[in-house]
Amino acid sequence: MKATEILMEEHRVIERVLTAMETMTARVESGAPYRPGFFLDTADFIKGFADGCHHKKEEGVLFKAIVANMPPLQGGPVSVMLAEHEQARKYTRAMSDAAQKLIAGDSAAQVSMLEAARGYTVLLRQHIAKEDTVLFPMSERIIPPDQREQLVTDFEYIEHTETGAGVHEKYE
Repeated sequence: MKATEILMEEHRVIERVLTAMETMTARVESGAPYRPGFFLDTADFIKGFADGCHHKKEEGVLFKAIVANMPPLQGGPVSVMLAEHEQARKYTRAMSDAAQKLIAGDSAAQVSMLEAARGYTVLLRQHIAKEDTVLFPMSERIIPPDQREQLVTDFEYIEHTETGAGVHEKYE
């Protein structure tokens, strides 16, 4: 399997969580009862899987290979993706912080929690679309075939050594 196919499969897992976040956000906005801990669980998934495993593969392996093989003056796509990863981290922290305040009794934190959840889902849906349709196909064109196998090996190292054995499967 190609490195980009692995990342795209992980995007499908992330999209399922985005759908759950959108559903829960709509539920909260409608006034229906909900468990604020859902947003903490979601933040845990994001930190452990989306950021802790998936983005590590992108940032630590694929993006570096793209930059190393990209002609000068074309480094823009990777810097945009990195900036979006950082924005996603900010939304995740804000959502988690607000959910903790809400659980502690601060009902006003609900607004911040929902804003962060909405911001995250909108950002990630657009981000995933750009990676799937622009960045990943571009990487297949510019990264030489002899380097692509190493990407998969590096992904496996991240999953089993840096992220930890079984963590990826836990979040799937």
